[in-house]
Amino acid sequence: MRIGLFSDTYPPQINGVANSTKILRDELEKHGHEVYVFCPKKIGTSEWSEDHKIYYLAGIELKFLYGYVMTSPIHLRAMNEVKALHLDMIHAQTEFGVGILARMCANQYNIPLVSTYHTTYEDYTHYVNFINSDKVDSVAKKAVAHLSKMYGDTSQAVIAPSKKTKDLLERYNVRSDIFVVPTGLPLDKFSPLNTNEEKTKKIHDEFGFTKQNKIIVYVGRIAEEKALDIVIDGFLKLHEECRDIKLLIVGGGPDLEKLQKYAKDNGIEDTVFFAGPRDSKEIADYYRASDAFVSASLSETQGMTFIEALSSGIPLFARKDEVLSDLIIEEETGWYFEDAESLKDALLKFKTLSNDKLEEIKEKCLEVVHPYSSEVFYERVIEVYHYAIEVYKSISVIDDIIVKDDSVQIIVRSCSKEESKMTISLDDYCNFGLRKGGKITESTIKALKSREERLNAYDSCVRKLAVKDRTRKEMYDWLTKNFKLDIEVINDIIENLEKKGYINDRRYCESIVNSMHYALFGEERIIRKLKKNGIPVELIQDVLNTFPNEELVHAKAYAEKLQGTIRDESVRMKKEKIKNKLLLRGYKSDIVEAVVQDLDFAGDELKQLDNCRKCAQKARKRYEKKYSGSELRNTIYRYCAAKGYECSDIYAILDEMEWDND
Repeated sequence: MRIGLFSDTYPPQINGVANSTKILRDELEKHGHEVYVFCPKKIGTSEWSEDHKIYYLAGIELKFLYGYVMTSPIHLRAMNEVKALHLDMIHAQTEFGVGILARMCANQYNIPLVSTYHTTYEDYTHYVNFINSDKVDSVAKKAVAHLSKMYGDTSQAVIAPSKKTKDLLERYNVRSDIFVVPTGLPLDKFSPLNTNEEKTKKIHDEFGFTKQNKIIVYVGRIAEEKALDIVIDGFLKLHEECRDIKLLIVGGGPDLEKLQKYAKDNGIEDTVFFAGPRDSKEIADYYRASDAFVSASLSETQGMTFIEALSSGIPLFARKDEVLSDLIIEEETGWYFEDAESLKDALLKFKTLSNDKLEEIKEKCLEVVHPYSSEVFYERVIEVYHYAIEVYKSISVIDDIIVKDDSVQIIVRSCSKEESKMTISLDDYCNFGLRKGGKITESTIKALKSREERLNAYDSCVRKLAVKDRTRKEMYDWLTKNFKLDIEVINDIIENLEKKGYINDRRYCESIVNSMHYALFGEERIIRKLKKNGIPVELIQDVLNTFPNEELVHAKAYAEKLQGTIRDESVRMKKEKIKNKLLLRGYKSDIVEAVVQDLDFAGDELKQLDNCRKCAQKARKRYEKKYSGSELRNTIYRYCAAKGYECSDIYAILDEMEWDND
């Protein structure tokens, strides 16, 4: 496979990204792949190296960014060189500068692209926040999140060195598949078996270390985000109790002079030593010349120096961080500290350990670091490459874009020339960076189709609500029944409908209360209906309290209306029917009793005997074919009694009737 590695830093520069890129290149070449590196240099013109394997891009050194070499993302000559290489894979090691060039080449020459997210850039915003403003810092962090997502989405696959980094990218809503692949190391390079006593002695002599000293080393960039001030403060506290433990700081950076001055001003020059930048080939010797490694950084995506230290057989002192969860076993491969005081305590404890215990720790360090070999690293990266190639083969092209009032229809053509149509929102159209003729991955199509279903569901809700006002619960139940959407999506749709005023449970509640009051329903019936439709009891009661209490007036009006519709019934039966109707209507029993008691039945009582006569005649007509004599008489009696007529009235009517002898 012909592979292009695009990085904004590369050896002889000393940092995690440079080391990771070099390790990957070495492993790829060891397994027979052709590898070409594209990286900046601070002077001269863009050109190939002598072995024609590294293409140096002309750049400018930014000293305030610890010597970072910035280069333009536009290099026409470099793009022509990439074209001529016929690469099978482009692997970007950065999001900016050279990383942008990598993405341009991948897009221009139809090459699959993999990105590794080495750096949590939001931890570095202080480099552009010159005025130390919270607002500037917030804006910078939002810009980092936006750009990280944009660049991540252009890749067929993204490599995260740790789960912590993957979680961060997922928080940025990166859509591309993310693989956790820790950078491996050539463990043999750092092995304590390769200790050179002569080199160790030379390092000790350079700084005046003796056999009685415990040497704690820091290797890396000396910058604000590394929090070395906490480490130095720990040694400042230690200086008062013990001077046999020394701190050796190896590396350069923007805070080097400041920290040197700080150590000098506090009189700990005989405890804290600065080696300055050293050649990468020498770094392993510094680990092997030391007894432990220390770092207070919380900005690591993986922490390569921690792995280097462990593979050298020396334990770690570090602040608790997710990336270290598999590396530090408390008091077996290292110690956690929170501040300068706890670091001092941990160092004093370390000083008292026996040689046997130190040997156990050494063996445990080598055991823990074993999975981080460069061979394992290579195998997992190759797996990602193959995945990215398969993903790239499934990429489709956007044939056409049709903009509607509040949505966009896109027409997509796959590699097999199959067409499909999707309708998405204007926001999604912009956020996904879609354009006619642009490429679109299968995962993006899947995401858009999911959003299309969501959009359809939302539009259906709007149309449904335009016909009739409905509650939040009603719309939730309807969406659940009619659309196969996640609960989170449904809740989001409901919330958007509420924000835009399509759903308003208070408005719905007020409307129902008003209309049911007008229709002469009682409060209990109103409450039952609203509760059934998902309105909270507290809201119902709050709305009811805003209306005047006319329950008795409404009940009486409905009772009077009913009274005129019940004919040919006894007064007692009329009262029972009115009571039942009022209760079913939702009026309370005490109100019902009061209303019925207050109704005027004088006219009905005058007509009661006539009504009873009509009832008896009706019964006789119904049953005289089936019964006769006393049996018929008793049946008519029971019928009239069931209708609520008085016994005396029934007997009087029966006496009026003519009967055949039994």
